[in-house]
Amino acid sequence: MTAAKQGLPSAACGGSPALSLAGIGMGANLGPKAATLLAAWQELGAIPAIQPLALSSPWRSRPLDMQSKGEFVNAVALIGSGLNPSELLQLLLTLEARHGRRRDPKAPGHQDRPLDLDLLFFGGLCRQTATLTLPHPRLAERLFVLAPLAEILPDWQHPLLRQSARELLELLEGAGQQVQKDRWPDPVP
Repeated sequence: MTAAKQGLPSAACGGSPALSLAGIGMGANLGPKAATLLAAWQELGAIPAIQPLALSSPWRSRPLDMQSKGEFVNAVALIGSGLNPSELLQLLLTLEARHGRRRDPKAPGHQDRPLDLDLLFFGGLCRQTATLTLPHPRLAERLFVLAPLAEILPDWQHPLLRQSARELLELLEGAGQQVQKDRWPDPVP
């Protein structure tokens, strides 16, 4: 069942509900990848200001824009957030660090990681600061983000491109990127 049919908070601009719908891209290419993503999902759900709403299937992909032999496992999580976007971003960075992610600003390009959490969108907010751009600037270019997003929220509208997750996915299919839908090792809590 898609998130839209489950009666989730609206992603459209407008009023300020108690919780804002946020999309989080999850990925890992080191360690027990799927287990790490599930652990991060559970940790998010334990935070009082976060309401877990939906988690996509895991999707396997090859590294994009980086040199690595490690295949990625990716997913998208939908949450209701009582935090503002900057607070949520800081929380995601803290969760990454807790799972062993070490960011090296001096290292060129992307590095292998045990956990990567990206704030993809926050309601219909469009924002660009030194630390956060919403929606995520490469969301529409990444099959490993669009496939899981379209799985759980196909009608989500990109606030700048005015296209749905499903439409953006169709534009990227056949463009050289490959993803493979997988299954979680155990029932998702």
